[in-house]
Amino acid sequence: MSDELVALASRLVSYDTSHSEGVLEAAGFVKGWLEARGIEAAADEIRGLPVLKAEVGPESAQTVVLHGHLDVVPGRPGQFEPRVEGDRLYGRGSYDMKGAVAAMLLTLAAMREQDRVRVRLGIVGDEESEEEAERGSDHLVDSGFLGDFAITGEPTDLHIGVEAKGVLALRVEVAGVAAHGATPWLGDNAVLRALDVFRSIESLPFARQSSELFDRPSINLGRILGGDALNKVPDRCAIDVDIRYLPDQDPAAVLAEVRAIGGAAVEPLFTRPPAVVDRDLVYVRALRDAIAAHHDGEPMSVGRDGASDAVSFLRVGVPAVEFGPSGEGHHGPQEWVSVESLNTYRQALEAFLRSLPSREDG
Repeated sequence: MSDELVALASRLVSYDTSHSEGVLEAAGFVKGWLEARGIEAAADEIRGLPVLKAEVGPESAQTVVLHGHLDVVPGRPGQFEPRVEGDRLYGRGSYDMKGAVAAMLLTLAAMREQDRVRVRLGIVGDEESEEEAERGSDHLVDSGFLGDFAITGEPTDLHIGVEAKGVLALRVEVAGVAAHGATPWLGDNAVLRALDVFRSIESLPFARQSSELFDRPSINLGRILGGDALNKVPDRCAIDVDIRYLPDQDPAAVLAEVRAIGGAAVEPLFTRPPAVVDRDLVYVRALRDAIAAHHDGEPMSVGRDGASDAVSFLRVGVPAVEFGPSGEGHHGPQEWVSVESLNTYRQALEAFLRSLPSREDG
């Protein structure tokens, strides 16, 4: 099973899914892989990107949704050529989250013959996008692809993510005064002023707050749009700031703090709510039991700094957690996933699903 899992994960990594054509190709492969194993797969689209659905098990049984995404952020040349070195499978998306998708595919196939639980697999192609509306995971949920519990396979190093930060993405526009590049002292450089505004954002009161699972919010300057000529002092600059706020923070209050800095026009680009799930729920405890043997500490002691598409399920009352394999470097130049953890992850998913009683057994 290990060789099959690594081969499947490697195949998924080989698709450059940082663009729509690659996502569609990868989704076609996944659909064919499922159907070759006798599992019917339905393909839908949102904004031209695929939404795949498949399921096994009786309709009347308890239902668990395994949820993942195929899209990735852009990678460097060579990152879509997977390679295994020791315990590490390198490649863009290996950790976030094609390794987890491969394990979920094998888990779904392994659960074909049992009749105690219905297992649904939902895969989207736009988790990494900046779109606020018409998102694949929301479409999945709104189409009725629900369950009693959902697991999103984001990287958690085999911990159970019971909280995730929310997203408040802002565009901050700053004005300056143009001048000749040879006499910059006669102007007011808008790019430098924008950097000062960003440093002020990092020093605001909300940025120094913490919670049980998070040391601080995350604040990243993701884009700078300024200047139109090398020999001119730029008189306008826009920066896009990615704020991941804590679950107990109010995004409206965070926005008010940023706007109070002054000297800039601040407008939200998009928002996503934080994810919080009750760690005492029976499904969460059952998943904890399935992975506890592989931990020295507490497997639920983790909060995810990244935003979570699990909120699509949470907003309609379906409890959902993030749970994925171990690795490092997602969105970076040396992304990898542990091969051993992929096997452990697949085993834990199957053990969790097989531990659930039938409805008749209570």
